[in-house]
Amino acid sequence: MIRVFMLLFGLGSLISCGNNDKKPSGILEPAKMQAVLWDIIRADVFTAQFIKTDSAKNDVAENLKLQQQIFAIHKISKADFYKSYDYYQSNTTQFKVLLDSMIAVTERNKNLNIAPILKAE
Repeated sequence: MIRVFMLLFGLGSLISCGNNDKKPSGILEPAKMQAVLWDIIRADVFTAQFIKTDSAKNDVAENLKLQQQIFAIHKISKADFYKSYDYYQSNTTQFKVLLDSMIAVTERNKNLNIAPILKAE
């Protein structure tokens, strides 16, 4: 799980710094983006560790189904998520804050033995 965060952090660091404090319309707020991104990461890990090992299942199709369920739970569209993801990735300062917050919440919950859940406000 930490490898996934490190990968995301590394990708965010490699992208050129954009310092736009004003977000375009349709961009998810940081708290909501954290919650959705956390669920997407969990779905990817689940797919890689469990679904991919089942030869009777198509891991790509199963991952897409999980993503659609996540988007439905959070009441957003796939386009909303990827537009926001692209925005945060291109604004590395905001992306770093977003990922650092996710990591901090995860570590805090782990230390308190709380199930890893991020809530959007």
